Amino acid sequence: MSIKSTIGGLAGACTLTLLNEGFRGLDKDAPRMDLLGMNAIALILKGNNILAQTATRLFPLAVAGDLISNALYYSMADAQDKGKTMARGAALGLAAGLGAILLPKVLGLNEESTTRTPKTQVLTVSWYLIGGLAAAASIILLKKIGNNTPAS
Repeated sequence: MSIKSTIGGLAGACTLTLLNEGFRGLDKDAPRMDLLGMNAIALILKGNNILAQTATRLFPLAVAGDLISNALYYSMADAQDKGKTMARGAALGLAAGLGAILLPKVLGLNEESTTRTPKTQVLTVSWYLIGGLAAAASIILLKKIGNNTPAS
């Protein structure tokens, strides 16, 4: 994994997080990935007295976990050419969006965060897709910039 693909993945993850956080207070049907992340952390920490399971303590962990995992995931969009990179970004985003809808129930998490309404489901898949496309576009741009830098 190159630094360019990692930074591109982080750009996609930031795009996704900004969409999630930006719209959750504006639209009652917006996905609540923050709640899904906090639910997952609470399940992992179940019975652990080291960290009190309050929303104010779990929220930063959930967001940090989302950013790191999504950045690493989206960094896999890197391919040999622009078209393949964009296709990979789209495929990764689509797969992540569908996973965000289908996996919570399987994992014992609160599925309402991503499946509350049909609109919530469409927004969930759309935002992950946008994140994947943003990662791919960032990787392409970073490669282009890197190729135009004069050698020392």
